[in-house]
Amino acid sequence: MILVIDIGNTNIGIGAMEDDRLLFKERIYTDLKMTPVECAISMKNLLELNGVRPQELQGAILSSSVPSITGVVREAARKMVGKEVLEVGPGVKTGLDIKIDNPAQLGADLVVGAVAGIHEYGAPLVVVDLGTATSVMVVNEKRQVIGGMILPGVGISLEALSQRTSFLPKISIEPPKKFIASNTIDCMKSGIVYGAAFAIDGIVERIWDELGQKTAVVATGRQAKKIIPYCKTKIVTDDELLLKGLKLVYDRNRRRN
Repeated sequence: MILVIDIGNTNIGIGAMEDDRLLFKERIYTDLKMTPVECAISMKNLLELNGVRPQELQGAILSSSVPSITGVVREAARKMVGKEVLEVGPGVKTGLDIKIDNPAQLGADLVVGAVAGIHEYGAPLVVVDLGTATSVMVVNEKRQVIGGMILPGVGISLEALSQRTSFLPKISIEPPKKFIASNTIDCMKSGIVYGAAFAIDGIVERIWDELGQKTAVVATGRQAKKIIPYCKTKIVTDDELLLKGLKLVYDRNRRRN
């Protein structure tokens, strides 16, 4: 059993995997001020809440989009497993064939998303990660990562809408009662939810046009279940994608641990 951790800008995804089975997945807030001990306590509590004893863990792997807290989380994970933690980055075997201008610029979360996406859904493939930012990654029929796009996440868009306008309130991301809304709050809900869904539809369609073929599309990230049901494109939602990708990368580097 191994500990798998994905550090995002807003939340840290934490899980335990045994063979190819994710035993649990939880999220804690990405607190840039927490100490390794505080983080370790949170991890230990999550493990115990889900019936996992730290001594059962044989290793750990993490990916991070937040360099300023990576060391803290790595040290906390090391306390949990009693050995060094594998971090997705340069020098780590992923099995990916990355064909972008600077492969080192591909974020660790996108790397593990692509690894799991190809393993689970084949290629060609479009991976959509709806987190703090919405990231779209394209894998061609040769199983090569050829690029993608990044756009403001749903939460960022909603926050900007509330902060930069005088009379629009702060609201949560929820589906509107109907598409053509008849009050301010539902108008905001409709615009945010359907706007994000239509953006994904349009991006996927343009990708298909450029590739000259349709692909499978998989979405992950904490906002995926709120947005993807409103897309017209057939998109599979896989909330476990990044953690499954971490396990695959861990297995490919097992001899190093």
